[in-house]
Amino acid sequence: MANKDLKFLQSAIKDKTGKKARVWYSDGALFKSPKGTITIYAKEYGNQLPSQLKVENETDLMTDYFDKDKARITPRSKYYKDVLKALQKQEISTNKILAKRKAKYGWT
Repeated sequence: MANKDLKFLQSAIKDKTGKKARVWYSDGALFKSPKGTITIYAKEYGNQLPSQLKVENETDLMTDYFDKDKARITPRSKYYKDVLKALQKQEISTNKILAKRKAKYGWT
């Protein structure tokens, strides 16, 4: 792992203190971001993602609007290679689960 301050796992991010934030990754195309940008979404509400990432959260308590943390990781980020590996592991795991369900239920 190139960056010792954060460890990007298949379904979590772990900081150097051992605190984990449960996440999922998405590599869908974004309108205002460079090609290849990966988005990290927190699975829970609140300040979940590590502060080293540029975290976006549009929670507005005055209007009872609650948002989960997200962070965009561009190809120029020092975390990009690690996040890309975690995304690929997530996709492999998801594909295995889907294959088992297709076999079990006869989905096509």
